[in-house]
Amino acid sequence: MGKIRLQKFVADAGLMSRRAAEAEIEKGNFAINGHMATIGDKVDPKNDAVTYRGERIRSEKREYTYIMMNKPRGYLCSTSDDRGRKCVTDLLDGVDARVYPVGRLDLISEGILLLTDDGELKNRLTHPSTSLPKVYRVKVAGKGTPEVSDEQLLLLSSPMEIDGYKIRPVRVTAGEADESGTVLKMTLTEGRNRQIRKMCEQAGLTVKRLSRVSIGELKLDGLPVGNWRYLEKEEVDYLYKATKR
Repeated sequence: MGKIRLQKFVADAGLMSRRAAEAEIEKGNFAINGHMATIGDKVDPKNDAVTYRGERIRSEKREYTYIMMNKPRGYLCSTSDDRGRKCVTDLLDGVDARVYPVGRLDLISEGILLLTDDGELKNRLTHPSTSLPKVYRVKVAGKGTPEVSDEQLLLLSSPMEIDGYKIRPVRVTAGEADESGTVLKMTLTEGRNRQIRKMCEQAGLTVKRLSRVSIGELKLDGLPVGNWRYLEKEEVDYLYKATKR
């Protein structure tokens, strides 16, 4: 194997994504053979000694861990919390690998969540250029009424601006309704911070429950809330193919 970019080496080792590695390189936190690394540096995985904040990074190729979870409400998409709140990794009994959530679902949202120690795949899935569709089941209600008007549906499906950013078009369809609200199916190809809740707020709707039901072709398929499973090789291969740039 020849020399590869330091960012790729770090991602292959499962330490962090390439994008995160670039930020840490710029901060001077990486060294190659005792010399501070800079953006553009390359390393020989077999012969160069790479350290991060003084600790050596192992270069041998290893197997990664890929997990699908049905995240419950009340859990943070994080590995720790300084306020003592519950984190999704608290649910991973029996998992020895140090995996990280891919993207986020906010504290009171639920549904499909991927976790991995594969920095390259995590970077692919969270990169702004990725347009892998994600489907959400959203229970909403209007002000004083459980129904969603045609005008509100049209607004949600039209070009919208969130926090000064023009979001990609969102496909929205209305489903069953009862006295407590209407269920919307919303398909997004990006994931801005609290995007669905902010969209609904602009449309005069209150989100009562939000669940992500699929990421591309990956679906929960009966996985109980709070449970998890390892991804099959075919599913991992699919994610790599679907995020190829």
